[in-house]
Amino acid sequence: MKRPGPLLTLLAGLLLAVFMLTLNATTGTKNASSSSQESSPSATPSATPQASPPPTGAPPSSSPPPPSRSAPPNADYAGRTDDNSSAVAVSLRGGKAIAYFCDGRSKESWLKGDVKDDGTMKLTGKNGAELNGTLKDGSSIRGTVDLGGQRYAFTADKAVKPSGLYRATATVRGAKLDGGWIVLPGGKQVGILDRDGKPAAAPTIDPESGTVTVDGQTLTASPVTP
Repeated sequence: MKRPGPLLTLLAGLLLAVFMLTLNATTGTKNASSSSQESSPSATPSATPQASPPPTGAPPSSSPPPPSRSAPPNADYAGRTDDNSSAVAVSLRGGKAIAYFCDGRSKESWLKGDVKDDGTMKLTGKNGAELNGTLKDGSSIRGTVDLGGQRYAFTADKAVKPSGLYRATATVRGAKLDGGWIVLPGGKQVGILDRDGKPAAAPTIDPESGTVTVDGQTLTASPVTP
């Protein structure tokens, strides 16, 4: 029997070469497909959307504070009660007030207190006397005076000197004198002079100088402020 010759050897080598080429071709196709899928945009997983950070800057605006009020301006006021029986004068300084109620014969009262920023006031005096008033646009005070069990409504208009409120205290011939005067717009005066606790109509003062003669002695009545 003859051994396989060179022809068989050549054929075996040829078959091996064909097998290797076929294997390489198959592997190359798979590798190319995988590479194509990896590089394709459609194969890339979509990114998870990120939440936007909260905006930075000024804090939320709030309602502006109400405008602050200022104390009522310094001024003097004088007027009469609605029944025309008495006069009332009020002096305002730095949020404080002093007032004088007088009927020009025997009834009088000095009252003091604070004035609120809105122009309202509650002033008090001896024996339970009380004045409640409201400043109207800085031009007048409208209110009431409670005295001796009676209530007197009044309006006091802004006074320009010499109108306003005056007072004088002194001791003359051993008697203690305490006088109060209200000079109304127009010049009319209403006042009481108290001698040792006994009230009576006050003599007229000179509103320009404040001088007044009492029992032959000259006194000076000064403008009254809180």
